[in-house]
Amino acid sequence: MSRIAILGAGSWGTALAIHLARAGRTVRLWARDSELAAQIAATRNNPRYLSGVSLPPGVEPTSCVETAVADAQFVVVAVPSHGLRSVVRLASGVLARDAIVVSATKGLETESFRRMSQVIEEETAARFSVVVLSGPSFAAEVAAGLPAALLAASSDQQAAMRVQEQFRSRGLRLYASDDVAGVEIGGALKNVIAIAAGVVDGLGLGHNAMAALITRGLAEISRLACAEGGRRDTLAGLSGLGDLVVTCTGALSRNRHVGLELGRGRALADILASMHMVAEGVRTTDAALALGARHGLELPIAAQMSAVLDGRTSPLEAVETLMGRRQRAEVE
Repeated sequence: MSRIAILGAGSWGTALAIHLARAGRTVRLWARDSELAAQIAATRNNPRYLSGVSLPPGVEPTSCVETAVADAQFVVVAVPSHGLRSVVRLASGVLARDAIVVSATKGLETESFRRMSQVIEEETAARFSVVVLSGPSFAAEVAAGLPAALLAASSDQQAAMRVQEQFRSRGLRLYASDDVAGVEIGGALKNVIAIAAGVVDGLGLGHNAMAALITRGLAEISRLACAEGGRRDTLAGLSGLGDLVVTCTGALSRNRHVGLELGRGRALADILASMHMVAEGVRTTDAALALGARHGLELPIAAQMSAVLDGRTSPLEAVETLMGRRQRAEVE
């Protein structure tokens, strides 16, 4: 059996641990918080981030990173984007020589605007193959064993194939891709568009507005992905359109929830204070705008969401601004 380490005991890391253990893998689940690790070990449950789902016997919680990654053939990084660099730095010196690092984090680093795989490569001096795991995947549904399909993206074809083989199950199908940039930009920016989708719902603007937002949001994501070296066809797949649709329309979406509450008139600080988990789109919005500016790109939806999040404009004014923009050809 393959030994797999998961760094990050949030909802997604815990869901992956449950899924992999059910598939017959030996899993060590690392939590930075020693009290949380002890609680998970004692109760076989993660009440803080994924309550109501029991951990299979194959999951071993720990707060020691050396214990977690010892002899692990696959090391999954499933922490929020703002903590990824420090966690990879902590683990990089104790990884097995032939380990494959799997990035399960969606976002952009706010200081450097780098994608998560780029951060991992920097912190490990590019000594390990990196595979990006992305696609439409609510943690609760994966933990429950409901059907899902994801992408394993890497410049190392063999590494991507190994992740496909080891991470699949009856409930999870994986497709391979070599378009790492396209997959990561799709996974990061869909969270920004999902905040806007929540605003549309919160304001009660209807299905037509939602369809328009998702479609133009996909165009915006594709524009930045291609500038980063990605391919447009990737964004029509699971890590683009698939992830965008589920995050913009699903009730389990944290980013959609933020937009929904903004549209209903709540202050961002109050919304975030009431949430136990990170809504990545809040941090990603300004990083995406900065990355777009670096490429000379216009990202109008992201720009309006930035203004709403910062309190520079109201949700309704943001919609009116987008609707009042100069008309243009759909494909340029």
